[in-house]
Amino acid sequence: MNLLVPDKTITELDREFIWHPYTQMKTAGDPIAIAAAKDALLTTESGDTFIDAISSWWVTLHGHANPHIARNVYEQMLQLEHVIFAGFTHEPAVELGRRLLQHLPSNQEKLFFTDNGSTAVEVGLKMAIQYFHNQEQRRHKIIAFEDAYHGDTFGAMSVGGSVFFRDAFGEYLFEVALLPVPVPGREAECLQKLDELIAAHPEDIAVFLFEPLVLGAGGMLMYEPEVLNQLIVRCRAHGILCLADEVMTGFGRTGKFFATDYLRHAPDIIAMSKGLTGGTLPMAITSCSSEVYAVFHSDDKYKALYHGHSYTGNPVGCAAGLASMDLMEEDETWERIERIARQHAAFAASISEHPNVAQVRQRGTILALELRSDEDSSYFNSIRDRLNQYFMEQRVLLRPLGNVVYILPPYCITAEQLDRVYEVLRGAIKQLGNG
Repeated sequence: MNLLVPDKTITELDREFIWHPYTQMKTAGDPIAIAAAKDALLTTESGDTFIDAISSWWVTLHGHANPHIARNVYEQMLQLEHVIFAGFTHEPAVELGRRLLQHLPSNQEKLFFTDNGSTAVEVGLKMAIQYFHNQEQRRHKIIAFEDAYHGDTFGAMSVGGSVFFRDAFGEYLFEVALLPVPVPGREAECLQKLDELIAAHPEDIAVFLFEPLVLGAGGMLMYEPEVLNQLIVRCRAHGILCLADEVMTGFGRTGKFFATDYLRHAPDIIAMSKGLTGGTLPMAITSCSSEVYAVFHSDDKYKALYHGHSYTGNPVGCAAGLASMDLMEEDETWERIERIARQHAAFAASISEHPNVAQVRQRGTILALELRSDEDSSYFNSIRDRLNQYFMEQRVLLRPLGNVVYILPPYCITAEQLDRVYEVLRGAIKQLGNG
């Protein structure tokens, strides 16, 4: 109900005023107005329910309208809603930092608060580049993966491999050297390319940036921890910093608290967001090792990290993060994560030989199906629109990445709801033909 304009629906008003992300507004259908949500279900303005099988863009860890998070947010709002974070501090930020460091790799020592995944990555890049600048070394080159996605601000676009997101801005972006993603069968190629880059620029490379084990928007591409260990070792041997983008993979998504927990060699810098507040409020953190921080800790004011946002360290966001951390530290949450992973594995085994399925990939609670197509595998593969329409008709929120369909559910999703998602996926696969 809209009291201000009673003769128009929310969807009609949306069409008048709103510009949506990743959307060609002229050709897109009407957006679906959501009136309420609870756990893994979204309820529309008309009363229909959708299963949220992608955690509303990978953020909602514990489900919608989680009462524990809501209570913490409410109580914090009544006590301290915000304060400038330069020259001031508060208990929620300090406590969130203390508890988060207990779960991060042991080399991580300091936390820098920002607002979203893009800015968390940008801060990590600035840390890495200024780390060398503060030591009067001009290391400026960055290495990243092809097909990577790290955000939509200019620095994050520069280090991404998804060219179609940044075509209009190419001349404004800095140059990045790209490695092939070391998916099974391409590990040696990736390692060789890194060796060649290091040999060509032995003292110019500042940082190696990577999404650990799973490349999200690039198509849920997956690779093994061992090859990432080898890449990190090679970088370390030449003084190159390593920056892990855990924005999507953090907080249990891969089956461990962080994807870097699978590694023997920890990164120097870690960017995190999305699940940090349980999907409740926008917040991000970039952590770094004591070695990185020490280079900024100086009597020289010019060596400070001059970066900040109006809402840096927001107390309400920190309260949501603390509440989410409470839930992440419960055995029940990890039992749910393990149950989702088992269900995914069983479904993957049952569907992997289907003639319309080219490949099935899984890491923890992340399951991806790459569907066969005569077109190149890309974000704009025409299968995407056909599938999306079918999923909406079936009342399941799945957002295909071209011909890749993935499931990344909130941990509270029930076994029955997940089975329904699989059922809808089977129906979609059959509709492609050959089955």
